[in-house]
Amino acid sequence: GMTYQYVLYETGSGIARVTMNRPEKLNAINDDLLRELMDAMYSAEADPEVRVIILKGNGRSFSSGYDISPGNPSREAAAKNIRVDIQRLHRVTRRWSEIWNLSKPVIAQVHGYCVAGGTDLAMHCDLIVAADNAQFGFPAVRSMGSPPTHMWIYHAGLQWSKFALLTGDSIDGATAEKIGLAWKSVPLNELDQVATELAEKIARIPWELLAANKSIVNKAVELMGRSVLQQIAGENDAIAHRAPVVEEFTQMAADIGLKAALEWRDKPFRDYTGG
Repeated sequence: GMTYQYVLYETGSGIARVTMNRPEKLNAINDDLLRELMDAMYSAEADPEVRVIILKGNGRSFSSGYDISPGNPSREAAAKNIRVDIQRLHRVTRRWSEIWNLSKPVIAQVHGYCVAGGTDLAMHCDLIVAADNAQFGFPAVRSMGSPPTHMWIYHAGLQWSKFALLTGDSIDGATAEKIGLAWKSVPLNELDQVATELAEKIARIPWELLAANKSIVNKAVELMGRSVLQQIAGENDAIAHRAPVVEEFTQMAADIGLKAALEWRDKPFRDYTGG
């Protein structure tokens, strides 16, 4: 693999640990972090000693989502041309699908914010272990578009998926466990231990059987149309980006700064503020 700037990678006892390491930006996902994350995932996939992968975020949160800092040239090009936008979103979708399609199970160890792009990432993992303080949500539905992938329905069911995407509100760890969006939610100080114990249990089983049993569950979801739905989600997001509010919000972010624009947007909902 490459030398990493934004990812920590370590292996031992059959477990690969991949840690997003951009804590000062709450592990916001930019192109560099994404490239390194995928490289680490493929290193784990190729390592015959590794049977299971734990994915987590360093610092206060799992991930605050896609890096939407103003001045990103690929975003600016996409804003002008819907086909450019669709292709850009499909590239991201394909990346997450590559994680979903690994032969080895991936455990998302989630604490703090797991929002927007963070949910896209976590929901392409096989098992989510959450801290009670976790916040799963897609606040961008309020001003920026629609999730470029749609795994919500498979994890959270109809009512909670619609709640999340029609309000942008977040769902805490305990609720996530209750609705099946997370396998388990535990106090933050127990999160590491619980995720590790789960990984150790999985690592007792040979890779060939893990691969077989992961793949049959995944194939059931494919028969529900998962892959095509992900492509449609990217296109749906590109269409949503044409709503007048998105241009207004983007202009506001440029004029008063992203943080102020987000505060303005989220204040009536009384969440995600001062994060």
